[in-house]
Amino acid sequence: MRLPSILLLLAFGVTLGTFLSPDELLAKLARTGDEIGPKLLFPVVSLSVAVILFEGGLTLRWHELREAGGSVLRIVTIGALVSWLLGALFAWFCFALDWHIAALIGAILVVTGPTVIAPMLRHIRPTRKVSSVVKWEG
Repeated sequence: MRLPSILLLLAFGVTLGTFLSPDELLAKLARTGDEIGPKLLFPVVSLSVAVILFEGGLTLRWHELREAGGSVLRIVTIGALVSWLLGALFAWFCFALDWHIAALIGAILVVTGPTVIAPMLRHIRPTRKVSSVVKWEG
């Protein structure tokens, strides 16, 4: 069985993150008086997000949005709101978190993007309309 590469990258990132602890690395850089690390974090993350969004935008076609516009609109409005609320309620109820933190976790769980959607679509190969809806929602 072939797994989408995004699942392997996610597992690798989670595993590596437990050993490297990015927060500790940045704290060590800040303590040594080297302010380059913390100052570079925001620009590097911003550039990475810009590249990801640009690459994801290259696969979008306007005629697909015309075909699936109603479904996309419902997913990004009602679907996102319901997902956010259910994610927040789950975090609040199951982990007894503060409402602010639970709402943040719910918002994080709503987000999907082209880095996740494109590899999954290549692996699953849904119908053209379903593919269009999912690409535009991401």
